[in-house]
Amino acid sequence: MGYEASAEQHTVELDKWEAWDDFLETKTNTGFRQSSWYTAFKAARGWKHFGTVLRDGEAIVGGAMVLERSFTPEKCYYYVPDGPVFLEDDSSAEQEQVFRAVMDFVERKRQSEQKAVSHLSIEPRWEHVPSFVRGFRESSHYYGSPRDTHCIDLIPPEIAILAQMKPKGRYNIGVARRLGVSVVEDVSPQGIEDFLKIYRETCDRKGLHGLSPGYFHTLIPVLSASERGSIFFAEYQGTRVATALVVYFGRTATYYHGGSRAIHRNVMAPYLLHFEIMRKARTLGLQLYDLFGVTPQGGPCDGWTDISMFKRKFGGRELRLVPTLEYIYDPVAYKEWEAIEEE
Repeated sequence: MGYEASAEQHTVELDKWEAWDDFLETKTNTGFRQSSWYTAFKAARGWKHFGTVLRDGEAIVGGAMVLERSFTPEKCYYYVPDGPVFLEDDSSAEQEQVFRAVMDFVERKRQSEQKAVSHLSIEPRWEHVPSFVRGFRESSHYYGSPRDTHCIDLIPPEIAILAQMKPKGRYNIGVARRLGVSVVEDVSPQGIEDFLKIYRETCDRKGLHGLSPGYFHTLIPVLSASERGSIFFAEYQGTRVATALVVYFGRTATYYHGGSRAIHRNVMAPYLLHFEIMRKARTLGLQLYDLFGVTPQGGPCDGWTDISMFKRKFGGRELRLVPTLEYIYDPVAYKEWEAIEEE
């Protein structure tokens, strides 16, 4: 059986991808960074994009939204965040057929490029690399999506979610409640500025580079307007002491970015903040809370180590995705891209 591929170039109006979004939101092995709204956000940040949808008759069976970024006037690279996507319950042969159709489409696009394409990077939400994925190599570069994350099942009753937490996590939620910490949502201009202040303070304290204010000024209104996310704050005595930017997609709520202030650490505000986010996600019918990135157990200490220890106190399970994979088209251009990335 062959699959029919329909191509959408970077000039496409993204509302035509509604069926693709619907397909993604029914899957457990996909992420929001393959969605049309995320692609529109990246386009507003200067990326081009193109994509393909594979169908078996009328039914979508896979595909990929591909981002394109120039790093010199004559050179670019391709990037597939959270993809390519195929049906997780298909046979290996059917999955291979989808994957090869996507790769053939990308290759045809590369052949038509006026610019030299250095490489293709893919970050699928797979837990193992299928045997049919050949020619790719593991990347040492970070494209923005952690490959180790921590997830909490939101399907059980609230009391069961609390019970499966580490004792210290459960205890600290109670401390925050007893001391009068409250949790609110605020996506107003003031809310965005409060988020940025706490986020920047956290990055500075942890020695992390962080993202620019412009990134969030573009992203948060997109999320808010489409009801795809929100900003949460933990407040103590009228002061916002912790924050979280949360994305809703499919069955999952994702803690995308956030942080906490150095003051009032004793009130354990971040613990109650994330528990209340889980409670809100459950009322929305979501089934999973993705804490979006942890340092692997036993790995070297870095700015994420303490954050990872905090996340693990909520219980749940570790999800280890396959490494970022790169296919090198032009080794010379790839070396040039690496040199620019390291500057």
